[in-house]
Amino acid sequence: MPKAIASSIRKGNVLDLDGTLAVVLTAENIHPGKGTPVTHLELRRISDGVKIVERYRTTEQVERAFVEEVEYNYLFEDESGFTFMHPETYDQVMLGKDTLGDQAIWLQENMVCKLSMHDGNPISIELPQRVTWEIVEADAVVKGQTASSSYKPAMLSNGARVMVPPHIGTGTRVVVMTADGSYVERAKD
Repeated sequence: MPKAIASSIRKGNVLDLDGTLAVVLTAENIHPGKGTPVTHLELRRISDGVKIVERYRTTEQVERAFVEEVEYNYLFEDESGFTFMHPETYDQVMLGKDTLGDQAIWLQENMVCKLSMHDGNPISIELPQRVTWEIVEADAVVKGQTASSSYKPAMLSNGARVMVPPHIGTGTRVVVMTADGSYVERAKD
C-alpha cells in the first residue's frame, strides 16, 4: 500500500485503516499556536457506512488504498440509487444515495464523473468542479443596491438555492461550484 503524509490527505481520498477502507469526507490541517500541528480527518467506512473521526500529526504516515479512477457518465436516478455508464464498454454501475450525499443535487444527465473503483466496486465519486444551471426564481433588484457588495438569493432549476449578484435574473444560466454551491459567473452559452 502506498503511504502518504497526513497533511497531504484531501477530501475523496481512500485510506486503509488496518484493513478497513474509509473515504475522507473532510480533511483539515490545524496549526495551534503551541503544540504539534495535527490533521483532523472525518471519514466514512465503506463496508458499513459508519462515520469516524481520526487525528494524526501532520508528519505522520497514513496508508492510502490502491484505487483506480475511471470516468463514467451519469445516466439516471431511481429509488435504489444513481446509475452511471462507462462510455466505451457501456458497463453500468450503481451508487447508493449515501455515497453521493449532498453532492447528488449537482448531477446532470450525461455528466462525466470520476468514480474511484476498488476491486471493481465503486467506492466514491468526484464531480466536475463547475456545473451550469438555469435560474428559475430570483428576487427583484432593490434600487440603490451596489453591485459590488450585495448578493440576492436565487433558486436553480435543480432546486438548490444560491446567492447571485443583483443583475442576474430569472432565466439566466449561471456557473456554480459543486464543492460549496457558490456562484462563479454567468454562463457563456
